[in-house]
Amino acid sequence: MVDVLPTRENPAILAPMPRFAADKTVAFIIPVRHPANARDWPRLVERLKQTMRSISAQRSDRWIGVIVANREARLPDLPPGFVAVRVDLPPNPLYEMDPSNREAIYEAVRTDKGKRVLSGMLAARGARFLMVVDDDDFVSRDLVSFADKHRDSNGWYVEHGYLWTEGSSFLMRRGAFNTLCGTSHLVRADLYDLPECAEDASMDRVKAMMGSHIKIEAMLRDAGHALSPLPFAGAVYRVGHGEAHSRSKGVLRTYLLNRETLRHPARLLANARALARLDGARRQEFGMD
Repeated sequence: MVDVLPTRENPAILAPMPRFAADKTVAFIIPVRHPANARDWPRLVERLKQTMRSISAQRSDRWIGVIVANREARLPDLPPGFVAVRVDLPPNPLYEMDPSNREAIYEAVRTDKGKRVLSGMLAARGARFLMVVDDDDFVSRDLVSFADKHRDSNGWYVEHGYLWTEGSSFLMRRGAFNTLCGTSHLVRADLYDLPECAEDASMDRVKAMMGSHIKIEAMLRDAGHALSPLPFAGAVYRVGHGEAHSRSKGVLRTYLLNRETLRHPARLLANARALARLDGARRQEFGMD
């Protein structure tokens, strides 16, 4: 376990980490919210365990999983390949979504998540690529082996992925997945231009590149480091559960059984055709067993 993020007063606190990450192709960074911002911590932990099992299903073993959580957060036993980075960050006072204060809430979330992701990335120095994974999502088992074959690439965005509601026997395939889900970018580590310690980081850059998935592609493209679309479905976005910060609704309610969709038969048909059964092959593909 790594204790806290590096500071100017203690810059060597993460010194042991490169021996874990130096020979790894991908470091999966999983930021976990402050316990005070969780409605049901035991359920959050169960979903986190499922996400870790998904990552553990990679065909290649050239990866490391970095869980970033507060010192007081009770985590499950970590499976092989995972380490915990403990941070001392306060609860986000603007965590709960409120339409009347939406932008202030987004700003607070980007700040909190960005700091957690930054600490995980600093801990994973040496990995060739970095991927932020939300603590309730699933990833394709082919990510690491694909990245290992294309080590000189700038990285990829997940153009196609699936949406899934807990307990459902169906997934929905979605294009523009990278605009919907935070688990959607696999980026060469040096392109983040990480500082030596967290205190030296530009908070504007941390919020834009680590606290959100919306601006990263444009920022890298403008810098001459455009990402490529991942040529296969890269992740499953779990929607419609009680801990979902986006307040997302279930797949059926959002894309099929709502007034707007029902008024447009062509859209309803297209959404219905995008449904795929969560069969054994797809469970294996995304480590959802």
